[in-house]
Amino acid sequence: MIHARQSVRRRTAAQPRGGFAALLAGVLLAGACGDGHPVDPGDLRFAQLGHVEVRLEVPLRLGEGGLIQELRWGSDGAWSLEETISYHGMVGDATTWRSNADASAYVLAYDGLVRKLNEEPAQQLFTPDLPTSLVPECGPNQTRITLTLRDDARDDSATWIRCVEGSLNTLTPQGAGPDPAASRLAMATILIRQATVGERWLSAYLGSVPFGTLDRGGDSRSSLAAPVTFIDAAGFNEFWGRHAPGRAPPTVDFTRDMVVAAVVGVRREAGDSVEVRRILQVAEGSLVEVYERVPGDYCSPAARTHVPFHVVLAPLTPVPHRFADVRVERVSCGG
Repeated sequence: MIHARQSVRRRTAAQPRGGFAALLAGVLLAGACGDGHPVDPGDLRFAQLGHVEVRLEVPLRLGEGGLIQELRWGSDGAWSLEETISYHGMVGDATTWRSNADASAYVLAYDGLVRKLNEEPAQQLFTPDLPTSLVPECGPNQTRITLTLRDDARDDSATWIRCVEGSLNTLTPQGAGPDPAASRLAMATILIRQATVGERWLSAYLGSVPFGTLDRGGDSRSSLAAPVTFIDAAGFNEFWGRHAPGRAPPTVDFTRDMVVAAVVGVRREAGDSVEVRRILQVAEGSLVEVYERVPGDYCSPAARTHVPFHVVLAPLTPVPHRFADVRVERVSCGG
């Protein structure tokens, strides 16, 4: 569940046209029947009317943190992908991506995927050597993959769970297990990725160490005007006393963790927010990326003096800690 104060960033563009997608899906359905009579589910491939969903649970720092990627693609053409990064059970940030092209291409591609997963010998999932009953324990560095086909015509679903290597960006069939046929789940996921987000898509958190939100909002009382990291209790407690007077500071083990306070100073329009996006270990130390999200050009935010902030806990990374230039991201009105 996303933290109550955690905003979800949405990467959206023109949404698929629902009427056209439904019409095209109807054409495909009629083709499956072909005689003008009501469609018997037995005439359809499993999930031809429905959706596919894949969930990757990617461990970071030997499971102390993680990245969850959930991609859902429907037979109407619409797809969405949500990424969530966390550390010690605390959500750090979340991003949602959505389909941004004409629905017709996605509908046809979906139908082709379902055909492969049902019928092509090298890619079909409904085989005795890939039982749905197997729920394996994955190793500390392995990604747990869950792939579900939902069939609306039959009111049924099928789910496979296996262990693979990599995230949605780096997924490979090599090393999938524990059974050899587990590689088919990896290949199916790669096909889904290619047909939806595309070959050039990059995770919002690619390469980042995990992090979790300690505090987030729009009214820090600190005097900071630029992001900073804290690697000892004295500095952090001093900051916290000014940032949130009257509130006890969170407990932090500075022998293994650090705190990043993303504060960019006073802002005078409602709707501005700040977030840590990535914490990268680079050749000489560490690099932190911070984004400032501001209402889009056609919004009319009210005047409001405030100090947006995002304070996160992360594993201690090599010094020196540097910050990339704060990047401004325009967002749609209301979020």
